[in-house]
Amino acid sequence: MDLDTYNSFCASLPATNHVVQWGGAHVWKVGSIESGGKVFAIGGWDDTGEGDKTTGITFKVSDIAYEFLRDQPGLRPAPYLASRGMKWIQHYDEPGLSDTELQEYLSESHRLVSKNLTKKLQRELGLNQ
Repeated sequence: MDLDTYNSFCASLPATNHVVQWGGAHVWKVGSIESGGKVFAIGGWDDTGEGDKTTGITFKVSDIAYEFLRDQPGLRPAPYLASRGMKWIQHYDEPGLSDTELQEYLSESHRLVSKNLTKKLQRELGLNQ
């Protein structure tokens, strides 16, 4: 998945906002920054110096999905997040996930993260009603 596809897909999910932070990572959150938005996806693109760009797309998963995905080729427990006991996976190499599968996991990450917002904020954002 390229940067434009990643950003377009994340923007299509309800009540999201985008910020570039942490050294150029494209971070997507549920809710606004002012409302205490929570991260559901982190995408980073690095230039390899040979005209190619490598990608790492990080997303939250359920406990079961974490167990299934963590040892799949092209996927790994997300650096930093998983080492702190959080169930986050990073898609970083081939074969990894297809774009369709990755979109499904990004949608699920959005849902999982939105469930951790306050009930009041979920209602205000029209989520999980």
